[in-house]
Amino acid sequence: MSVLIEATEGNIVIDLFLEQAPNECLNFLKLCKIKYYHYSPCYNIQKDFLFEFGNPNYPELPLVSNIYSAIDDSVTKLLHASPSNNIKHTDIGLVSFLRSSQNSSLDSKFIVTLNNDPSILKILNSQAVVFGKVAEGYPLLETINNALTDDDKRPLKDIRIIHTHILHDPFPDPDNLKVPESPPPTDKQLSDFRLLLSSTGNANLDDENDEIFNDLGELQSKSHALTLSLLGDIPTPSISPSPFVLFVCKLNPITEESDLKLIFQRFGSIKAVEIIRDKKTKDSLCYGFIEFENKKSVEDAYTKMNDVLIDDRRIGVDFSQSVKK
Repeated sequence: MSVLIEATEGNIVIDLFLEQAPNECLNFLKLCKIKYYHYSPCYNIQKDFLFEFGNPNYPELPLVSNIYSAIDDSVTKLLHASPSNNIKHTDIGLVSFLRSSQNSSLDSKFIVTLNNDPSILKILNSQAVVFGKVAEGYPLLETINNALTDDDKRPLKDIRIIHTHILHDPFPDPDNLKVPESPPPTDKQLSDFRLLLSSTGNANLDDENDEIFNDLGELQSKSHALTLSLLGDIPTPSISPSPFVLFVCKLNPITEESDLKLIFQRFGSIKAVEIIRDKKTKDSLCYGFIEFENKKSVEDAYTKMNDVLIDDRRIGVDFSQSVKK
């Protein structure tokens, strides 16, 4: 049971601990489903310790506390940790909901650990509740850990969530939950996008970084690319979206590339099929990419294959975030 998070500097796949943390996983999955986390910035980067994600209203307080208040802002239902959840912070890449300081209820914001020393992380056990672990995307964690930050521990160059893809959701939807289309950034988010490294900020850039970022024209180009990525659904500014590639998710782990090619080739000639797999175990992460010869084939497949049953799983397809590898 996993969620794929696309961010401006890379992607991560989070495996969820459904058995130990059902309340937490339900909250996370449904917030992802209503696209609540879109355009949330990374902040509070504490090198070799943790960073925070999950507040699209940053630097103000979150607009919702959990999925129930997101569905109806008049609801004050608190969400608490699952009784069965005794998972401790012991490794890098653990994903946790912060607890409210007032009543220990779960928040919508989450943290990701950047250290594998339990003696350093143990202080988090009373402050946050683990519900998942990063399975793929450790280069993004390294990028965040090494990011240049200001005095508020926010990156000088934004790292933001662009999309969340649920690869499998075993929970029924709460009453009145409505799934919106992918929203554009709000005016507030647009005004707060940090697109350029600040030359007058409080961060101390060393000589090496001064050399790297001393060309204003290059910075403006990167700024423009990042703006396009945020507004145009491009996962990273350095990768252009391909109109020939279809993103496929929610696959059954037993589904193979050859199966997808056989099923999708009725829409046109296929150049390549790739299912993304765990680097160590080679197990399917239940999502992948199909590259066609032409754009029309992608559009036809997108129109007809979303929610189609393959190997007893209803798959999801999208092309707005597809990229050439």
